[in-house]
Amino acid sequence: MILAELVWGAPGWWPATVALGGLAAAALLVSYLRSRSNSIVRACAGTLKAAAVVALLLCLLEPLFSGSRPRPGANLFLMLVDDSQSLSVKDQSSSQSRGEELKRLLAAESAWQTQLGQDFDVRRYSFGNRLDAVSEFDGLEFNKPRTALRASLEALAQRFRDRPVAGIMLFTDGNLTDGDDSEMSVEGLPPIYPIAVGQSTPARDVSVTRLQANQSNFESAPVTVQADIRTHGLDGEDVVVELLDASGEVLERQIASSSNASKMLSLRFQVQPQHSGVGFYAVRAFAQDEAKLFDAQGDLSSSREATVANNSRMVLVDRGGGPYRVLYVAGRPNWEFKFLRRSVHEDREVELVGLVRIAKREPRMEFRSRRGESTNPLFRGFGNSDDETAEQYDQPVLLRLGTRDEHELTAGFPTAAEELYGYDALILDDLESAYFTQDQMSLIQQFVSRRGGGLLMLGGEESFHNGKYHRTPVGEMLPVYVDREPKPPQKLAYRIALTAEGWLQPWVRVRSTEEGERQRLKAMPAFESLSRVAGMKPGATILAHALTADGERFPALVTQRFGKGRVSALLVGDFWRWAMQREDSQESEMEQAWRQKLRWLVADVPRRIQVDARRRPDDPTQAIQIDVRPRDELYEPLDNARVNVSVKTPAGRTLELQATASDDELGLYRTTYLPREPGAYRATVRAVALDGSEVGERETGWTSEPATDEFRDLEPNHAVLQRLANRSGGEVVDASALDAFVADLPNRRIPITDPWVYPLWHQWSVFIFAVVCLTGEWGLRRWKGMP
Repeated sequence: MILAELVWGAPGWWPATVALGGLAAAALLVSYLRSRSNSIVRACAGTLKAAAVVALLLCLLEPLFSGSRPRPGANLFLMLVDDSQSLSVKDQSSSQSRGEELKRLLAAESAWQTQLGQDFDVRRYSFGNRLDAVSEFDGLEFNKPRTALRASLEALAQRFRDRPVAGIMLFTDGNLTDGDDSEMSVEGLPPIYPIAVGQSTPARDVSVTRLQANQSNFESAPVTVQADIRTHGLDGEDVVVELLDASGEVLERQIASSSNASKMLSLRFQVQPQHSGVGFYAVRAFAQDEAKLFDAQGDLSSSREATVANNSRMVLVDRGGGPYRVLYVAGRPNWEFKFLRRSVHEDREVELVGLVRIAKREPRMEFRSRRGESTNPLFRGFGNSDDETAEQYDQPVLLRLGTRDEHELTAGFPTAAEELYGYDALILDDLESAYFTQDQMSLIQQFVSRRGGGLLMLGGEESFHNGKYHRTPVGEMLPVYVDREPKPPQKLAYRIALTAEGWLQPWVRVRSTEEGERQRLKAMPAFESLSRVAGMKPGATILAHALTADGERFPALVTQRFGKGRVSALLVGDFWRWAMQREDSQESEMEQAWRQKLRWLVADVPRRIQVDARRRPDDPTQAIQIDVRPRDELYEPLDNARVNVSVKTPAGRTLELQATASDDELGLYRTTYLPREPGAYRATVRAVALDGSEVGERETGWTSEPATDEFRDLEPNHAVLQRLANRSGGEVVDASALDAFVADLPNRRIPITDPWVYPLWHQWSVFIFAVVCLTGEWGLRRWKGMP
């Protein structure tokens, strides 16, 4: 606050004033000390005469009150009023909506607005999804779908930059929908004085405040939907929460208990989508006594809730990107590949391609069989009689399984990045490092680190240390050390036990409960083949141990990140024994375990087209920004591509958009879409290279629920308003104290002010004060008979 200051108009008279004051004080002391009257009477009389003398002496210094006051009409004062739908609700103890009470408070004939208009140039604005200038607030309808408080304040800061604005009176409930208030900047803004609208006890209401879907590699529950439900005034009634699919069919229903006061409920649904790609689910919540009303999906106007716009919320589940291709390379035919292939036989998300060596290459020499053949006789009878194309003695004999066509992998393991990068994961089983050339092993390392692919090495006779992978690019990626000879293994039986980290990984577990998982591990057979290693690398995580009967433990399943990809080592070499128990349930659980391992291996592998659709936080219209990153065959950013985005609206209309190259990042193409309808949106992204070749196609989606976001919280957010006032140098004002607040505004820091001076010495009141003091002293002396 700026208070008036006391200044002296004639400071040069200080010496004379002090001298005269001293003489007067001495005369008073001599005069009253010689008197024989009562001491109290003398003290009172002396005080009165001294006060009169001091008042007259101070007039010699010309005391003045000097200060400043706002120049009328020179300063701006902004009134910003919330016009969103959230003010259409009623509080528990009110017969009117919050908006109606606010309009009554903002009536033009109110005394505080009249006073404000006399001191300032008042500018009035309303805001919802945008900022609007208004002359009066009588026309507020409180029907705007969003509360763009952050964007409105930024617009005011831009509009009134370098203008003399004394402050902003903000009338709102504080529930903004355009971002977090922690990101709200008050730079360039004057002091903000929020006036909270609404009470902290809203009417009866059930709202879905947050909905989140988490996908998992755990097969029995691949998608977990987490819902947060807030209740108000249900008086202990139960709440019905339902999970619905895109067609509106109820998939699961749960009943939760509420309390008399406001309460936050958290519920979890587990669902297994029947189709891959983009899908949508919804969660709906309502009081149990209104179940018939919501089940009918008819007229909800008879609901006793404050609003039904926040009773449901949608969530996107994207299970697209597949099918993922996994290349399995084995040094010899084995049981492992049989059960691995069987486990993914009906999995539409994983394609397993096998490259199995059935015979090693023989030393090069001139040799002809009895028939005069120079080719390997293992391929006799397969119609490949051409000496130039048939497998020779110095080449391994390979069996290709699950290939797309007759040309895939005809030359054996890929030697070019374009060919290997067509796969998403690589499994090496019982295969020595000498099988690969140095270039091929470097290519595998780039496949993981740069391409982002997954690598899994299975335990076997020719794996890890026995495969001589130390000092090779593949050995560098493994999460275990293979450069030192481990202790020679003994004929032991090993049992699998999960580590603490393993229990936390859904893809490692098979059964849905801890007790069931412990029973599964106990029922598993003992394994006899284990590749022992010298130790774990820094950053590696042991998810399972192999335990002996003596309690000795060895790593069995180890993982780590490497570059953009992930690497795993399954050191058990006879995992197939699990399926040899001849129990259908055990066999299906083994297949499930293999599927979960493969899905984890390819879960985060980048695709040739990456799409990210999200709301722009700095856009009050909540436009969707679609970022597309196409890649070439080497998974490098693709420049000069043509990217088309086809958007399907909730009403079924299709709109075509063209994504343009962004200056922010090489290979980034961006477009923006503004949802006009509430509901679920699907978008198909297609990219074409400069030479006209098809890069690929991806599907994405998003939801637009402005009403649900607007009514997410019905309680006024006092914390947001308080932080906003503190950061801007203002204060939160109570609606009942507006008259006093406006009257005190001129005493605050104002941009443009006029000085004022008030002379105290030139006032009649000073003369009257001196006369009254002298008259009182004379009368007291006469009354008491003092000389």
